[in-house]
Amino acid sequence: MIRMILAEDQHVIREALVTLLTLEPDIEVVEAVESGDAAVSAALVHRPDVAVLDIDMPGTIDGLAAAGELRSRLPGCRTLMLTGHGKPGHLRRALDSQVDGFMLKTASPDELTAAIRKVARGERVLDPSLAITAWNLADNPLTPREADVLRLVAAGAEATEIADRLFLSAGTVRNYITAIVTKLNARNRTDAVRIAAEAGWI
Repeated sequence: MIRMILAEDQHVIREALVTLLTLEPDIEVVEAVESGDAAVSAALVHRPDVAVLDIDMPGTIDGLAAAGELRSRLPGCRTLMLTGHGKPGHLRRALDSQVDGFMLKTASPDELTAAIRKVARGERVLDPSLAITAWNLADNPLTPREADVLRLVAAGAEATEIADRLFLSAGTVRNYITAIVTKLNARNRTDAVRIAAEAGWI
């Protein structure tokens, strides 16, 4: 029996997946949660074989960060990322984080359950439609600090607020924003947010 947890923030999708997976004779969903934080907590309690994690979830950590936490705190738990879109940046982060699988939500039920079984056996799984994307991945040009700044820009924060949040001067924040816009060949900060978000870098 493959014991697994599921983390998906959309209630309807989460319940549908639980119902679907419960029909499988060799898969048991021991807990279904709605955030990355809750996924880590649930995994530490239940010690599942596999964690199926949505990437974009509310809370202090997203699905990819949760996968990283599980790799360090519960190495026996394999991780399968499930996402509605195969952004190159998300795929890059997933591969860098050494997740065990990456599937799109457009996968058929048979493809999803087959992926869970493969991951549980120790195999790596990549949604076939993402193979070309994985081959042609562009490296994220942003440093971790630049990504932090751009995430706050995307959330609507001004330079002074970003400076307070990141313990920087407002001038340094403005310098970061200028560097980000230049690196991404963007027209302005709004365009930089769009480019980075579409690539999955923030």
